[in-house]
Amino acid sequence: MLRSSARATLRITSRALTTRALTSVRVGPVSRLAVRSVSQFAHAKIPPNLTNEPVRDFSFKDQKDWDLLRASITKFTDETLEIPLVIGGKKLYRSKTIPQVNPAKHSQVLATISQATNEDVQSAIDAAKAAKASWSAMPWTDRAAIFLKAADLISTKYRYDMLAATMLGQGKNVYQAEIDAVAELIDFFKYNAKYAEELYQQQPISTTAGVWNRAEYRPLEGFVYAVTPFNFTAIAANLIGAPALMGNTVVWKPSATAVLSNYLLLNILEEAGLPAGVINFIPGNPVEVTDIVLADKDFSALHFTGSTAVFKNLYSKIANNVAADKYRDYPRIVGETGGKNFHLIHPSASIDHAVLSSVRGAYEYQGQKCSALSRLYVPESIWEEFKNKFVAHVGDISIGNTSAPESLNSFMGPVIHEASYKKLSNALEEAQSDPELEIIIGGAHDNSNGFFIQPTLIKTTNPNHKFLSTEFFGPILTVYTYPDTEFENIIESIDSVTSYGLTGSIFARDRQAIRIAEEKLRYAAGNFYINDKSTGAVVGQQWFGGARASGTNDKAGSGNILSRFVSVRNIKENFYEINDFKYPSNYH
Repeated sequence: MLRSSARATLRITSRALTTRALTSVRVGPVSRLAVRSVSQFAHAKIPPNLTNEPVRDFSFKDQKDWDLLRASITKFTDETLEIPLVIGGKKLYRSKTIPQVNPAKHSQVLATISQATNEDVQSAIDAAKAAKASWSAMPWTDRAAIFLKAADLISTKYRYDMLAATMLGQGKNVYQAEIDAVAELIDFFKYNAKYAEELYQQQPISTTAGVWNRAEYRPLEGFVYAVTPFNFTAIAANLIGAPALMGNTVVWKPSATAVLSNYLLLNILEEAGLPAGVINFIPGNPVEVTDIVLADKDFSALHFTGSTAVFKNLYSKIANNVAADKYRDYPRIVGETGGKNFHLIHPSASIDHAVLSSVRGAYEYQGQKCSALSRLYVPESIWEEFKNKFVAHVGDISIGNTSAPESLNSFMGPVIHEASYKKLSNALEEAQSDPELEIIIGGAHDNSNGFFIQPTLIKTTNPNHKFLSTEFFGPILTVYTYPDTEFENIIESIDSVTSYGLTGSIFARDRQAIRIAEEKLRYAAGNFYINDKSTGAVVGQQWFGGARASGTNDKAGSGNILSRFVSVRNIKENFYEINDFKYPSNYH
């Protein structure tokens, strides 16, 4: 087992982890005077050359990228890593552990993960509280510098380690890992710093003679609880990073199936200068951890991405605690949950473009994106051509262990774990016996070595079938064909058949059809696409989030989300002195 400083020295060799990749790096002690002395920069600005991180395409002409990636993958597969809790800057190993396996090869244990006890959870809360004063008093430029440096470390020194950890632990192919664990993660850190700069500059626009009005963006009074998902390393980074950037301290419960990449991310933040106790890392039983966190009077915000059912449960617990006067303040609740995302194809659409976009939207990363295409509506007049082309492309999809040397270029890999596999395989077996469903292509599944589900297209004759409303979170796409003359009616069905409202697309050349769909589907999707697939929102370009059962729609990737983690104080300073308490009207 590999251990970090407290248990054994981590030896760095060509076949081990890169320098400090998984060891704690802490800044030295900071004097009280240094923390309290605010730098006198006048309206400091984020470096002006802010652009989205370029995505490397890993074509086979770029052999250097592939060689560096293979070397990083080897670092994580040579030995099993032992991952501790990190509380108040200290690594804590516990006797109770769970494994994180490679979902494409479940016999391969990547890491053993210490599980937090109840006492550990309380210690994490206490550490977050203890770190709050110095962190919140630190100039925002210093906080931003930590995240900007972390972004640059990921872009350069740790790029291939981040890719390898995400590919191995979360079953992504190299391109999906590149757009997630590198590009989007970097974008979140850099753009959030820019958004913070802009937020702090928003000040009252009106005043009177002898008065100075100003706004202070205080961090929330307590601590933030971040519950992060398996499917995007970048989402985990944003869920902890956005509140921390604004001066909050965080208790972080990572997904059990993403701990490897998440722990690497924490170590990179530490190397970038993150002080002890600002972000406390506590893998553990989600119910036990959550119950302790939500019972604390200083709990001030939930930052969540995960299932709708879990989010509703947390929302209910918080509401009950508010009613019972358990909290100092009204906690902020920020959540992004599930989706039942749609592509609506109009008879005027480019069939080839709509087909290819639908294949990508439904099956990239095995349909395990919140925004993944899950329901498809095709007019009867073009269905046969659409179907034949769709089936041909699906038949060309390569499936394999996306982190193995022989299949690094696979388009699809495994689903995340056994529970997901069972849910999806049960749905496929149900489809085989349902008279309202027909499997057009796919339907096979195999868990002998990894958790593999074939990309599947299912046709239904019922526009209200549960396969058009139930989220599967896997590579299962359900299609309904509608009469061309029923275009507007099918729009109403799309809007009403499910409770979700995350993403959706219209494919059409007819501008009037686009206008009708955009207006009638106004609340059916928080991210609406015209002639583009339902996945792939880019930080700073398409702000991401949905409403209804899909979440609170606070728009990750925009400045809107930062406002949820500050509490504004307005200050009025008067320069004039009065000489009477009466107003002129009192002398009339």
